[in-house]
Amino acid sequence: MSSVVAIVGRPNVGKSTLFNRLIQKREAIVDSQSGVTRDRHYGFSYWNGKDFTVIDTGGYMLGGSDNFEKEINDQVMIAIEESDVIIFVVDVDGGLNSMDSEIARLLHKSNKDVVLAVNKVDNHKRILETNEFHSLGFKIFNISAISGSGTGELLDELVGFLPDESTIIKEDVPGFAVVGRPNSGKSSFINALLGNERYVVKDEAGTTRDSIDTHFNRFGFDFKLIDTAGIRKKSKISDDVEFYSVVRSIRTIENSDVCLILFDATRSFDAQVVNIFWLAARNNKGIVILVNKWDLVDKKTNTIKLIEEQIRKEIEPFVDIPIVFISSLTKQRIFKAIETAMVVYKNRKTNIVTRKFNKSMLPVIEKNPPPAYKGKYVKIKFCTQLPSSYPQFAFFCNLPQYIKDPYKRYLENKIREIYDFNGVPINIFFRKK
Repeated sequence: MSSVVAIVGRPNVGKSTLFNRLIQKREAIVDSQSGVTRDRHYGFSYWNGKDFTVIDTGGYMLGGSDNFEKEINDQVMIAIEESDVIIFVVDVDGGLNSMDSEIARLLHKSNKDVVLAVNKVDNHKRILETNEFHSLGFKIFNISAISGSGTGELLDELVGFLPDESTIIKEDVPGFAVVGRPNSGKSSFINALLGNERYVVKDEAGTTRDSIDTHFNRFGFDFKLIDTAGIRKKSKISDDVEFYSVVRSIRTIENSDVCLILFDATRSFDAQVVNIFWLAARNNKGIVILVNKWDLVDKKTNTIKLIEEQIRKEIEPFVDIPIVFISSLTKQRIFKAIETAMVVYKNRKTNIVTRKFNKSMLPVIEKNPPPAYKGKYVKIKFCTQLPSSYPQFAFFCNLPQYIKDPYKRYLENKIREIYDFNGVPINIFFRKK
């Protein structure tokens, strides 16, 4: 289970550059113009044996007047509230200013663990210029997000605040997370399962406030339901609710074994739902897609087939996902959804004996070996499932560096043909024999 790390600071201090360095990709747009980051970015990072999710936030503006600035400020506050550790980025070029002091005040009030990154310290002379930032009251790390200088020491400190895997107590009961957009029917679905009004349900988005895990032990099922709670009710519903939804979805997903991704059948399977889907897939959770409010859809002969095709196109190449059409209101197929989640949970726990795995996979590889690369032939001699909480496989060969993604996908498809991993992400590694 990874933790959440938020990067905060005023505009144009290099937050997105640091974000790109931490996730080792160029996902966030970097520009010298302030206020470029408006949509939130999420990424995954790893350091010293610990995984964590990184959130890149927009620049906090003191007394921002336009709507974008107010929205960004609200989302920065949400990120601060929901994170485990905060990287507070300041800029040695601009020096200490009132916005830095205001952000520091907010962070001290949050009682969160904070590391202060003084960015753009790319030579020894600039180290002396960082002394003024000690007044902010946090431990200072001098870095250059562009070159990577100092980021190792920063990460060493950061991961010290994150829990070890060994300290996380896991229950034997499977955890099913109910995730999706605001107002997609998550609380109605849980109420329908429980047979009572456990959660407040309104047409207005953002009414779920408290996170309560519910133990379900009826009709032969035994599992824990985790609701995506915490979307605060606001006087003005805006993109903040959408942002809060994703941040809380990260939390819920990480505490689960299987994610039940609800989306409203009267709306499209849009970018927000796809984003939540990939959060679950990248966290290696089991996934079931629930098409809710099916009772409200005008149905034709091929309606189910067309919707399934649209969903599978959006989640390519990981299309081996069960899709269940439900109605929380009429309780149509809600127990089918739970049965499917149980099957996916068992698939995720599947452990294939090494001898059996070699017997089934080596003939497949022999029939269609990896393509030669620069006149060199790759020979895979042995394969095994790795010991982990989700399916991971290692293939041992003479030249692992020459095996490309298309062949990796070919092997994954063959594994899925032979064994039932419906609804479960698979990781494949090639190692030197």
